[in-house]
Amino acid sequence: MFNFKSVITIFLMIVLFSVPVLAEQPDFKLTASSALLMEADTGEILYARNEHKRLPPASMTKVMTMLLVMEAIDEGRAQLNDKLLVSERAASMGGSQVYLEPGEEITLENAMKAIAISSANDACVAVAEYISGTEKDFIEAMNEKAEKLNLRDTYYYNTNGLPPSDPEIKGNFTSAYDLARLTREIIKYPQIFEWTSTWIDYIREGEFVLNNTNWLVRHYKGVNGLKTGYTQEAGFCVTCTSQKKNLNFISVIMNAKSSKKRFSEAAKLLSYGYNSYESIIIAKKGEKIEDVKIANGCKQEASIVVPTKITVAVRKGEEEKINKEIIVNKNLKAPLKKGDTTGILNIYNGNLKIKEVELTINREVKAASIFQIIMRILKNLYIILTKIFFGEGIRNFLLNKI
Repeated sequence: MFNFKSVITIFLMIVLFSVPVLAEQPDFKLTASSALLMEADTGEILYARNEHKRLPPASMTKVMTMLLVMEAIDEGRAQLNDKLLVSERAASMGGSQVYLEPGEEITLENAMKAIAISSANDACVAVAEYISGTEKDFIEAMNEKAEKLNLRDTYYYNTNGLPPSDPEIKGNFTSAYDLARLTREIIKYPQIFEWTSTWIDYIREGEFVLNNTNWLVRHYKGVNGLKTGYTQEAGFCVTCTSQKKNLNFISVIMNAKSSKKRFSEAAKLLSYGYNSYESIIIAKKGEKIEDVKIANGCKQEASIVVPTKITVAVRKGEEEKINKEIIVNKNLKAPLKKGDTTGILNIYNGNLKIKEVELTINREVKAASIFQIIMRILKNLYIILTKIFFGEGIRNFLLNKI
């Protein structure tokens, strides 16, 4: 007799045992409303709690502000030695500031230092107006960038994270997950770390002191950024970047109960990452992948190498899951310069690709002359003919005598 209940039970058991179960997360008993720990190189999430919850980021808003400035510099639309003319609007910002005055000139580099180190709200508006013409246009660019990066839980009302004076207006919001993804973008610009890892600096010819708001920069080895935040609405927040032992982590804490709590909880997540992961070497700098022949090269022999040391982060005990795939460009042709891309090295953790590295040629390969090419053709023809008429043994004997 057909038993419908038994069929459903069997079906549920099949589904249950066919779905991979995530390893249980440690119970850190965090006080923050949301938290996340991410391996920065791959984007793998090691720990998450309410990571998609929309919360006000306060001054962590400035990560996006700084990212747009770095992109403008990278694209040649701005330079660090450019001078910004401070507007009335910029000078009127409250909260954390460097007390810019209307009509004052400040270099873009000093403005970025003020934002990255001391979380200056007035400097945010000054750079926004310089990069985009108006603060409104810059904010529009911030939201466009968030959409491009697929930050689904993010919206920007202003450049610095100050709450709107009108409670009816929707202010900035984001999530721990979006902040970690955004941080992965900005750390592509190493210049950022020169500012965010600085404990104390000066502007205005040494007359104004910039103190880093991120306590962990000084008190947790490896932390090199990135941004703190606090408003009454947002609570105490921090996004930390940390690098040591060839491991890179991003720790995000949102809406902690106190400044001490945000830093201790961010540090707890980082320590968990360093205790759970290790860095393994995939290839050394200059390591040879394979030898190749460049058909039209003056000297045909060359090697394909790894241009930089390659390391990847892997959970301790799961090193065997790491494998690599080498893809070499076919039919390489001269001329080639030393360092030209000649292939790709893909690195996988199981079936997940975690890193892609360009392979390069180890030396310059000049194009062969017409005379050299003709001589090679004649030599190859000679080899073929001697093989046909005299056989392999005599062919090799004759080639050795040539």
